[in-house]
Amino acid sequence: MKFCSLYSGSSGNCQFIRAGKTKILVDAGLSGKKIQQALLSIDEEPNDIQGIFITHEHIDHIQGAGILSRRFNIPIYANEETWKAMQSSIGEIKPENIKIFEESVEIGEFYVKAFDVSHDAVKPVGYKIFNKDKKISLLTDTGCVTQSIKQNISNSDLLLIESNHDEDMVLIGSYPWPLKRRVLGEYGHMSNDLAGNLLAEILKKGTEIVLLGHLSKENNFPELAYKTVENILKENNISIDEGITLNMTYRDKSTKVYEI
Repeated sequence: MKFCSLYSGSSGNCQFIRAGKTKILVDAGLSGKKIQQALLSIDEEPNDIQGIFITHEHIDHIQGAGILSRRFNIPIYANEETWKAMQSSIGEIKPENIKIFEESVEIGEFYVKAFDVSHDAVKPVGYKIFNKDKKISLLTDTGCVTQSIKQNISNSDLLLIESNHDEDMVLIGSYPWPLKRRVLGEYGHMSNDLAGNLLAEILKKGTEIVLLGHLSKENNFPELAYKTVENILKENNISIDEGITLNMTYRDKSTKVYEI
C-alpha cells in the first residue's frame, strides 16, 4: 500500500491511499482545486480516485467532497447519520455515488472498516484499511480514547494519529472558555500528551510508521507535538530509531509518499 497525507490540520484534512489500481481518499476538507493539485503533485490523477470516505460532517473534512464527486464521478462513502448531516453542505450528488455503509465495505483491493470515535459530530468514525496483510489506521477528532479505539488501531503498519493541541497552550490562549472546554473535553480533540500515552500503550516492536496529524493552528506547533510524543515514548522505553518511524503531517503541504 501507498499512503500520503495531502493535508492534515484544523484548516482541512485529506488522505490518499493506494493499493495496486485502487485509489481512495479519506476526507476531502479543502477546496476541490487544492486537492486536485495535491494529487497531481504526487503523480496521481484525480479522475482515478474510486471513493471518498468521510469521517464526519465538519467542514474541514467535507469541503471539497461534493465538487470532486461531481467533477470526477467519485462515490462518497459515509454512515447514514453523517450523510444526512453533510448533505446540505456538499450539494447534489448522483444517487449512484451516495454510498451509505455502517461498519465495513470492500472497494477494489481494499477492505475498509469504520470504528466509533468521540467527537461533537452526529456519528464520527475512524477508519482502518486493509490490503492483504497490511493495515493503515486513521484516528483523528476524538476527545477520549476507548478500549475499542485501542483495539482497532493496534498492530497497524501505518497509523495517522491526532496530536491536536498542547493543553497549556489551550488554557492560556485566546479562545473563549466554551471553545476551550470543547477542545479539551471528551468530545473534542486529542492532545499531544494523550497521543503520546496512547502510542506508548499500543506500539509493538516492529516496523511501524506513525504520523502525527490534525494539529491546531492556534494551540500547537509541529516541533512541540513531535518532542512531546517522542519524550513520552522514550520514557516508556520505546525508541523511534528501532523499528518505529515518527513523522509529522502538514496543514499546507503533502507528506512524502509512504510505502508499506
